[in-house]
Amino acid sequence: MTAYRGSVKPLLEVVVHRVDDVAGAVEGGADRLSLDAGGRSPDVPTASAVLRAAAAVEVPVRVVLRLDDTFTTTGADLVRLTGLAHEYLALGAEGLVLGFLDTDLEIDVETTLALVDSVPGVPWTFHRAIDATLDPARSWRRLVGLPGLTAVASAGSPQGLAQGYDDLLALAGRDPDVARLLLPTGGLSAEQVPWLVRAGVGQLQVGAQVRPGGAANAYVDAALVRSWRLLLDHPPMTRSS
Repeated sequence: MTAYRGSVKPLLEVVVHRVDDVAGAVEGGADRLSLDAGGRSPDVPTASAVLRAAAAVEVPVRVVLRLDDTFTTTGADLVRLTGLAHEYLALGAEGLVLGFLDTDLEIDVETTLALVDSVPGVPWTFHRAIDATLDPARSWRRLVGLPGLTAVASAGSPQGLAQGYDDLLALAGRDPDVARLLLPTGGLSAEQVPWLVRAGVGQLQVGAQVRPGGAANAYVDAALVRSWRLLLDHPPMTRSS
C-alpha cells in the first residue's frame, strides 16, 4: 500500500449540482461536497435544498462564488458575491469556493481578500482560476498563507489534468505547501491518484467521473463514488522511477 504522508487519509470531495446528487455522493463515501451550477453560483433555493440534505447527514458543503465564465470581477459583482456568500453561510455552508484574477492574469489578491475578509473564519477553496495564470509557481506563492485558505483546485493546465498532470505532480513533490493545499480536479484519473497521494496530496475532487457516462444531467452514482473512496483508502503501490 502507498504510505500517506502523515496519518490522515486523503479527503474525497464530490461536485454536486442539485439536491438529488447528495444521496449518491454521501452513500458512496464523500467527505465533502462542492456545490455549483455549471461552474457558477447556484441559485439560493437550490443551495438551500442541498445544504439541508447535507446537514441531515453531517457532510460539509462548499459553495461556488462565480457569476460568469470570467475570472475578473467588478465592484458591483463583488458586492453581489459578498451578499451570496453571507446567504450561503446562513443556510449552512461549511465554506466557499472563490478566486479572482486581474487583467494581467495574475492572482488578484486584493479582491480575493476583500471577499474573504467579509466572512472571517470561514474556510475556502481557491478555484481553477489558478490554471489560467501565466506563472503558476508565482501564483502558488501568492496564495500560500492567505487566511482561511485550505484548498486550491487545480489541474495544472486550462486543458485539464490530461495536459497539466506532470507539472502539477512535480510542483507538489517539490513544495509541501503546494501538496497540502492542492485539490486536484479537471479530469482526474484513477491512475494518477496513487502518485498524487505519494507526493503528499491530501484531498481530491471528482465530478463527471461519478456520473454515469460522465453526463452533467446524470445524478451522482453511489457505486462510482465508492470506487474512488476505495481507491483512496487502499491505493495501489507505486514504484519510484
